[in-house]
Amino acid sequence: MKNSKLVHFIKSVNNSHNFNNILLFTFFAIILTFILASKYIIFQNLINKDGLSKREIVANKTIEVVDTFKTEQLRKEVAQKVEPVLVPAEDNYIMGNLVSLINNIRLIRDNKNLTESEKRNKINVLLDLSENTNKNYVINFFISASDEMFLDMTNSSKTILDSILKEGLSEKVFEGNNINKIIFKHSQQNYSKGQIRIVNALIEQVIRPNMIVDELATEIAKKNAANSVNPYIVKFERGDKIVYQGEPVTKVKRDALRKAGYNVLELNFIGLIGIFIYVVLSIFIFLYYLYTFDKKFAKRSYFSIIGILVIFLTAIGTIIPDNYSFYYLPVPAVTLLLAIFTNGRVAMFISILLIMSLGITLQLPSENLVVFTVVSLISAVTISKIKYSRRVDLIKSGFEIAVCMIIIVGIINLIERCIIDISPTVLINDLIACMVTGISSGILVLGSIPMFESLFKVITPFGLSELADHNQPLLKRLQFEAPGTFAHSLAMSNMAESVAEAIDADPVLTRVGALYHDIGKLKRPLFFIENQTYFGIDNPHNKLNPRLSKMVIMAHPRDGLELAKEYNLPPQIQDFITQHHGETLAAYFYNEAIKEEGAENVSKEQFRYSGPKPNSKETAIVMITDAVESASRTLKDYTVEEINALIQKIINDRLTDGQLSDSPLTLKDLKTISSTLNRLLRAAHHKRIKYHEDIINELEKKENFAPKLPNFDQDNNEGGNND
Repeated sequence: MKNSKLVHFIKSVNNSHNFNNILLFTFFAIILTFILASKYIIFQNLINKDGLSKREIVANKTIEVVDTFKTEQLRKEVAQKVEPVLVPAEDNYIMGNLVSLINNIRLIRDNKNLTESEKRNKINVLLDLSENTNKNYVINFFISASDEMFLDMTNSSKTILDSILKEGLSEKVFEGNNINKIIFKHSQQNYSKGQIRIVNALIEQVIRPNMIVDELATEIAKKNAANSVNPYIVKFERGDKIVYQGEPVTKVKRDALRKAGYNVLELNFIGLIGIFIYVVLSIFIFLYYLYTFDKKFAKRSYFSIIGILVIFLTAIGTIIPDNYSFYYLPVPAVTLLLAIFTNGRVAMFISILLIMSLGITLQLPSENLVVFTVVSLISAVTISKIKYSRRVDLIKSGFEIAVCMIIIVGIINLIERCIIDISPTVLINDLIACMVTGISSGILVLGSIPMFESLFKVITPFGLSELADHNQPLLKRLQFEAPGTFAHSLAMSNMAESVAEAIDADPVLTRVGALYHDIGKLKRPLFFIENQTYFGIDNPHNKLNPRLSKMVIMAHPRDGLELAKEYNLPPQIQDFITQHHGETLAAYFYNEAIKEEGAENVSKEQFRYSGPKPNSKETAIVMITDAVESASRTLKDYTVEEINALIQKIINDRLTDGQLSDSPLTLKDLKTISSTLNRLLRAAHHKRIKYHEDIINELEKKENFAPKLPNFDQDNNEGGNND
């Protein structure tokens, strides 16, 4: 199934109809590639192919650049000088070996079945005294010493070994053949040379380093030491030669030339091609997602807005100096705008692709990418929570984003501080950048929305809220010139909004579309029955033949479209005007024509609206709601059964007539629409209790029913007011 969708998408892209779009995407990919590559891939045209300067260049101002190579060298040198961090290991094993050795010696010396020669050989092997110059002395002691002396020396050996282990013995000291000195250091001062020989012979057999290197602690110590090294600064005073002609241009010299304001044209083609492939692949992934899940945004106007915002953000990213915080990137503002003009899903998808692109090409740290990703998610969610009738909510959203960014950056800083030292200055700069970016995002979005709406004829919920104002010129005209039509539009707009909410359509767009759907009736308001009663005139259609009446009535979508263009209504609202009747049949005039001309002389196609059919949930809702609201006024009794029968008939007629074939409405949606409209009509046409005409008179006869009120005019006169 997925493969078939992918194949269908590729075919649609290769369609000749979309050839212009392909050219547009290619052009966009090239521009985006050069912007992303401008910081690290495109180099200055001051260097020949051998890396030598083509001419002599003098500094026009004082320039300071960091020699990253020298700085890195110094940091490596400092890090290498850091001693390994040692921690004590388990000592029981070493002490246990000594105890075991002593016990074995005791068994040999106490074995009466062995001759003295056999004892000497066994002790020699056990203690490995082949290289010990005091071998004979040691062996003689263990064989001939009294039990008291043997016990005293073995206990002393344990005490000295324990002291050595507590102090710690590193690998470096152990390998330096300093064991005798260490043993002597820990021996009692009243020990004779012979006693020390015995202790040495025992401890030498079992002693091992008990201090091991803590790799993590050592690495942290090395990083801290390296970070403590200040950057190596190379300074060029004004008038100093940055490079001579024919001189090799090092990275330091190249950075100095950039600070001096020299631009480059020479290209790193391999890097450029790599970025281009990545950009094209990202565009392809995005288009596949859009055509699969959010096809309604696959329009050139939306592509243009997305393209401008992407180019804007990448351009800002490339011009931010390396010594500035990358948190100044207006990622939240771009995400907010994308979410307003499309939806949260599309905005988040684009933001992630864009953040990945910036991270790869601009070599952003991982913490920057994490913060931008989380903030993009927060921005997309924030938009769904605001009230579109109040633009000030965007400013509030900016403050909320700023707070979130500060919290996230603070948390990341605390985590990093557990591993490496971070300068407080860096943290303060990052927090300031977060605050500035968050607050400015709301302001930037607020100022950008009208511009994008005007340029690309794309309406946002904020623009829709403005169009819903009854003081709008067209709605004002509708109130005075076609009051019946306005009342109908107002009633059905409320109904359509509720229906849209019930089936997860756009309620704001639906409401506004319903308000404007019948503006074409302004051309000939008196030809529509809802306005005739208000002005108290006879129906002019009584004097016209059905065909002429049909032409007048069926012209109002076309007339409405002309008015919409004249008053610069957005295309989304124009769709409601042209689609609310679809290709339905003007049944009344069709039947009247049959009566006059005969069924054989009349065709249904002659009495159908020109369309098009509704192609969205919102326009389909307005079509159904329009018919239901109008037809409901003909009901004599607003019972549940009659209302339900009316709604079901209208929906079934539209369904069987194929008027909903181009809309994404499902049978489940239609069921929900039916139940919602039923509930709304019952609420609108609720019954009231009929009171008896003389009930007030009967109540007035009762005593104390109407308490006497004070005469305020009399009180005023008594106060001396004779005006």
